[in-house]
Amino acid sequence: MKTIPTLLVSVGLLTSVAAMHAAEKTEKTDAKPSPVAVNFFQPEKFTDVRDSMMGSEKGRDAILAELRRFIVQRAESLLPPGHTLSITFLDVDLAGDYEFWRGPNMQDVRIVKDVYPPRFLFRFEIKDDTGQVLKEGERRLTDLAFMQRLTLDRQDPLRNEKDLLGDWVRSELRRKR
Repeated sequence: MKTIPTLLVSVGLLTSVAAMHAAEKTEKTDAKPSPVAVNFFQPEKFTDVRDSMMGSEKGRDAILAELRRFIVQRAESLLPPGHTLSITFLDVDLAGDYEFWRGPNMQDVRIVKDVYPPRFLFRFEIKDDTGQVLKEGERRLTDLAFMQRLTLDRQDPLRNEKDLLGDWVRSELRRKR
């Protein structure tokens, strides 16, 4: 007798999850495309986008997806209507590193020190609503003083990278008065 209520609850949960998934897909297709495009050129060759000492493709992709989400969110709020921003990352080096000599218990702990600053190399292009290129270039970002920053979200493992990229987005998209 207990299996019927459990089965009904399971079917109900599956139906709810399926409905949420369908609604999410509908929202995505109804939403207008983002004016911000973030790409990663040959991410397997990036200096350091590892989630552990050995790293994994899944971990790398999750880190890059979080950086993409952050840039899109910040840039969308600063871009004038009709303008677009396209960024292609050529290299990423996260703050910190894995120090294998610390022993097996510490091999999957990213050690963050001043000697391991976050670094980015990317190309970008900003266009207006007619498609005319307003600004383009290549940037090498490094924050040698990243350890001295006051960061509100100390729990975010990508806080150093987000601070550096957020500063660039603000300075590059700042509206001229």
